[in-house]
Amino acid sequence: MNITLKQLKILEAVVEQNSYTEAAKALFMTQPAVSMQIKQMEEQIGLPLFEREGKQIRLAEAGSELLHYARNIRQQLEEAALMLDELKGLKRGKLHLTMASTANYFAPQLIAAFHHQYPGAQVTLDVTNRAGLLNALDNNSTDMAIMGRPPGGHRLVGIPFTDNPLVVIAAPTHPLAKRKHIPLKELADEPFIVRERDSGTRMAAEKFFAAHDLQLTTGMEMNRSEAIKQAVMAELGLGIVSLHTIEMELALKRLVILNVEDFPIMRHWHIVYRKGKRFAAIPKAFKNYVLDHAEKLINIAPIK
Repeated sequence: MNITLKQLKILEAVVEQNSYTEAAKALFMTQPAVSMQIKQMEEQIGLPLFEREGKQIRLAEAGSELLHYARNIRQQLEEAALMLDELKGLKRGKLHLTMASTANYFAPQLIAAFHHQYPGAQVTLDVTNRAGLLNALDNNSTDMAIMGRPPGGHRLVGIPFTDNPLVVIAAPTHPLAKRKHIPLKELADEPFIVRERDSGTRMAAEKFFAAHDLQLTTGMEMNRSEAIKQAVMAELGLGIVSLHTIEMELALKRLVILNVEDFPIMRHWHIVYRKGKRFAAIPKAFKNYVLDHAEKLINIAPIK
C-alpha cells in the first residue's frame, strides 16, 4: 500500500471540514485535486473511505480506521520534529505561556531576554485571571503558567523564582500618606479597592488581616490591577497590590506606598506546570532560563 503523508493529511482535512471543497481551501488545493487523491487512496485500499448521500459525506468504516492511523502518524511526526529541534541546539521551537495579569508588568522583560538568546523561539502569550490560569493548566492547553502559589488538588508543580511583595497604596492626598509606622488596626475601617474573590492577591490580603484578628473592609471590587490603581488615585479608597505593578505611578508621584505595620506581605511568583509534564526543548529552556535569571532581570522599585 503506497499511501503518502500528503494523502493522509488530505484525509484529515476532508474529515475536519466535512467537505471536499472546504478541505481544498484549507490545503490551498483545487477541489478536483482533493477528489483525485481520495480516489487514489480508495483504489489502493480497495474499499471506500467515504459514503456519499447526495451532497453529504460521512466516513465509511475503512475511512474511520485509516483516520485513526493518520492521526497517530501525525502525532509521532510532531514528536520527532521536537526531538530534532533538540538535536539542532534549540534553534527553533514553540512556547505557549499563560500568566496572571499582574505578571504582565515584568514578564515581557523575561521573554525579551529569552528571545534574544533563542531568536527562533515562537512564543504565544495568554494573560488571564487565576481561574483562567488553572483552567489552562488543567486542560493542558499551555506549556506553563506564571502565577502566585498554585492551589492544592490540581496535580500541579509550582517553583518559586522571585519575590512578589504586596504593599498598601494610597493617593498622595490621603490622610495616611505622610504617616510613619501606621498600626495595621488603623486600616481595618478604611475602605479597600480589592480584586475579584478568587484572586490570589485578595486571598493573601484577607488571610493576612485574619491572622491579625482583623477584617479587610471591601469598598469596591475590580478585576484588574490597573482599575484598582485608577480608583485609588481617584481617592475612592486604599489598595493592596503587587509592588511590580506601580513602578510608573510611584515615579510620577501619583501613588504612595503606606508605611504599614507588618507590610509588605511577601509572596512569590511561581513557574507552574502539570505534574508529569513532558517539555519540548524550548519550553524546557524557558523554564530553566527563568529560574536561573529572573532575579537579575526583574527590577522593582524599592520599598521606602
